[in-house]
Amino acid sequence: MGANVGIPSSEDLFLLHEGSLFHSYRILGAHVSKEIGHEGVRFAVWAPHARTVFVLGDFNDWQSGGHTMEKISSLGLWMIFIPEAREGDYYKFEIHSQTGQILLKADPYAFYSELRPGTASRVVDLEGYEWQDQTWQQQKKEVPAYNKPLSIYEVHLGTWRKKDRTSEELYTYEQLTTELVDYAVDMGYTHIEVMPLAEHPFDRSWGYQATGYFSVTSRHGAPKDFMRFVDRCHQQGIGVIMDWVPGHFCKDSHGLRQFDGKPLYEYEDPRKAEKLEWGTLTFDFGRPEVQSFLISNALFWMDMYHMDGIRVDAVASMLHLNFGRWDEAPIRNQHGGEENLEAVAFIRKLNQVVFSYYPDALMMAEDSTDWPLVTAPVHEGGLGFNYKWNMGWMNDMLKYMKLDPIHRRYNHKLITFSFMYAWSENYVLPLSHDEVVHGKRSLLHKMPGDYWQKFANLRVLYGYMSGHPGKKLLFMGSEFGQFDEWKDLEELDWFLLDGYEKHEQMHHYVKSLNQFYLNEPALWQLDHDPEGFAWINPHDESQSVVTYLRKGKSPEDELILVCNFTPVVHPDYRIGVPKLGLYEVVFNSDATEFGGSGQGNTLPITSKASPMHGRPYSLSLCIPPLAAVYIKCVSEFQSEIDEGEGGNQICAVKNVLLCSSLEEKGED
Repeated sequence: MGANVGIPSSEDLFLLHEGSLFHSYRILGAHVSKEIGHEGVRFAVWAPHARTVFVLGDFNDWQSGGHTMEKISSLGLWMIFIPEAREGDYYKFEIHSQTGQILLKADPYAFYSELRPGTASRVVDLEGYEWQDQTWQQQKKEVPAYNKPLSIYEVHLGTWRKKDRTSEELYTYEQLTTELVDYAVDMGYTHIEVMPLAEHPFDRSWGYQATGYFSVTSRHGAPKDFMRFVDRCHQQGIGVIMDWVPGHFCKDSHGLRQFDGKPLYEYEDPRKAEKLEWGTLTFDFGRPEVQSFLISNALFWMDMYHMDGIRVDAVASMLHLNFGRWDEAPIRNQHGGEENLEAVAFIRKLNQVVFSYYPDALMMAEDSTDWPLVTAPVHEGGLGFNYKWNMGWMNDMLKYMKLDPIHRRYNHKLITFSFMYAWSENYVLPLSHDEVVHGKRSLLHKMPGDYWQKFANLRVLYGYMSGHPGKKLLFMGSEFGQFDEWKDLEELDWFLLDGYEKHEQMHHYVKSLNQFYLNEPALWQLDHDPEGFAWINPHDESQSVVTYLRKGKSPEDELILVCNFTPVVHPDYRIGVPKLGLYEVVFNSDATEFGGSGQGNTLPITSKASPMHGRPYSLSLCIPPLAAVYIKCVSEFQSEIDEGEGGNQICAVKNVLLCSSLEEKGED
């Protein structure tokens, strides 16, 4: 960094204290700089209730009193330049409160932290990394995310892989840069979503209870090591989404809690501050300096680490004053409601600011409520996100899939109801870590039936998910059917891919399904447009079968999906179709290569001029058990000639088309 880095102007101070300094990390924290001919580090911290603030660190042998900070703002900004400090030094702020407390605090704006169980901050210069992702950045701008495939692999870096299965030694960012990125590419994912990266003291919080919001966790290496990870993701065509937690923070003494002896980052009212369900504290969303802190943090990850998007955790806990307070008298806002109006205003401001700097960013809300217009623009009364996790779909589908197939006919609406609201928001369909931990069992273990049926049920679930409108997210381990639920201290059960055939076949299935999804525009091009979907038959609850169309911008891309949620084979199942022509099964989850029974149509099928399901034509298929089958019209006839005069002509046309289709497949 250059000279005078980190020195705020009067305008900076004004914007910080009005909640509009959106790059506040450039002046707060520790910045390597050169001042009056001396190299050193400039430190700055916001502590309005402090009587005195000292910097302690390696450069003064952690002795108090040597480096006293100067208060440069009446609203509590303290600064000092220390020539003796260098990159790599550990440090903390010693804050003397107005009541005589002496608090030893990590830097809220630190860019790097001591490896746990240590809690000090560390000086690091983030400048100087030479990014090689220019092609990726340009490609992002060319086609809106809504009209592109989005298949997200959710990853907890600490347990994706380890040095050995139960080792406490974690993979480094450097190792993940090759192994994880190559794996995601090979599996056909478009994005990796990384569970919270901010520094956190306790492994088993998974990063959701942070102390260092600007500090990429030191568990896996240094900040520039993580930059290389993101850079290589982009070079290999993989986007990176960060799980971000602006709703609450942990109470560890070195963190943000009562930072200068009084509530500062949290609400002063303890009822609003306490997240009773999680034992954490809620940010004071109405405080201007907290707004500057959080909005700057979101931009920081995009500015410095080139994040493609942010998944905002626990939005419901931010929007509702009484989230997790079921046994206490409710808190009310000034209008008598239970909405946190300050959080609503903050979220809208956050999204407006992020999109003003990064129009192609992904801002995803994990909201479990029915709050309206989550993905509508702020100027239309929305919260301003561009995606929302579809928790309703996830809950309905898992509830349905857990049922014995004999009972599914009585719960058919669980797989059709989501289409009543599928276009009310821009949705991501999530099968995330939350569904496979804390005794909930893995996705495979949730499935009913015998060993074969469990895998078949999981294949039909994934097949149905790929065809359902909305982008996709799958948690690590689910792609090979991990049988045990996620163990947050051990690596995934990769050994299942060494000689356990059904898991190997499931792994191959998900890879093939991902590739099929990427190659079929009908499955993503009009995801958020009702024109991209049409029912064929949603009403066959007696046989637990659903059939519908997915459409792209070109008529040739149209796909038919038939899902059979029972182990019963239907050898002559007739459905209405929109075209007269030759149809082929282009993907079948029951294929033997995926561990299925190998049933279904292997030869092309000709539709007939027999109206059905409101369509002018129909065809008869063999529907495999517990299977998702995708069908496409590969050759359309202009008209059907009646048998009799000209009958031989239509037969000849059909034979030519059939032979041509078989030749393309290499079949006799």
